[in-house]
Amino acid sequence: MTAWNDEQRELRAAAERLGPVLGEGHVERDAGGEFSAGAWKLLRETGLLGLPFGTEWGGLDQSLPTTMYVLEGLGNACRDGGLCFSASTHMVSTGIPLQRFGSAELKRRFLPRVCDGSLIGAHAITEPEGGSDVMSMRTTAVRDGDEYVLNGGKAFVTNGPVADVFVVYARTGRKGSPAALTAFLVERGTPGLSVGRPIAKMGLRTSPLSELFLDDCRVPAANVVGSPGAGFLILDHVMKWEILCSFVINLGEMQHRLERCVEYARTRTQFGQPIGSYQSVANKIVEMTMAVETSRKWLYDTAHKLHSGKNATVDIAISKLVVSESNVSTALAAVQIFGGYGYTAEYGLEKDLRNAVAGTIYSGTSEIQRQRIATMIGL
Repeated sequence: MTAWNDEQRELRAAAERLGPVLGEGHVERDAGGEFSAGAWKLLRETGLLGLPFGTEWGGLDQSLPTTMYVLEGLGNACRDGGLCFSASTHMVSTGIPLQRFGSAELKRRFLPRVCDGSLIGAHAITEPEGGSDVMSMRTTAVRDGDEYVLNGGKAFVTNGPVADVFVVYARTGRKGSPAALTAFLVERGTPGLSVGRPIAKMGLRTSPLSELFLDDCRVPAANVVGSPGAGFLILDHVMKWEILCSFVINLGEMQHRLERCVEYARTRTQFGQPIGSYQSVANKIVEMTMAVETSRKWLYDTAHKLHSGKNATVDIAISKLVVSESNVSTALAAVQIFGGYGYTAEYGLEKDLRNAVAGTIYSGTSEIQRQRIATMIGL
């Protein structure tokens, strides 16, 4: 069990105080698929978007475990899961690779505005035919003097419709080679870059999603993040942060959902007694409790392992599986505990279930994670 200090607890408390305000009108926004610019402005004002970034860039210079601890509090308090997902994606997709791998010039130009949220970031990795198979990427980048010319298309770009900057991964070498990928920072409005229309989806509807198209898109060579051919290394680093930061938000949501179910089971009566006195209901809540605590242990143990420089590859995959599938199972249990009320949009629980399904798909599907674990244990 991590012992958090006063500064860490205050950062989390700030996120929890803001959460209810950020979540106002979440049911209506979900129904309309609306990204809230007003809520984003409030997030900017708190400075929370700068959690893991150095003070020289306007950030709060917090470690990965502390960043996760605060984001868990945000997930616990804010009912707009799409907004929280967009915030996490923004920090991790653009800020993390810039801070770790970007040149001094790229950091100077972009990182302060990523930290304060005046620029919204996204990354473009997945392709329509590629899915989780990154090594088969078809988007290409060809050097031409002081520029690269990018051609191809990307699918499922979170924040795409509202993003100001994109970290685009493209193939600059032989297909299938680990040194074949390169990451580029591409600004919205760059000739040859076009953003598709917002895509309607099952859950996380307040987090906008789109395709991205590159048609002879010329990007300065100075906008390469890291070095040519380092894209796979950068992506691996980013995905570890993405899994831990996005799924710790889910942990906060699961904790809130559990507490809500406990309270409902204590106060809702059927046949003259609280429904929590019935073993079938009590067992569901016990299973939810076990899922929450198991998820918490895997996430924070993995974060501390990664933070200390140890190999956490297997741990990341297991954490992703445990939390994403627990989120689905606990959301379904909550709908069942609340019965007819849980099935209605007004209570927000059916939205939680729709949102949770996404976690078994993005950042590498559950099937991919199982395959990865099997490979790493020698099968």
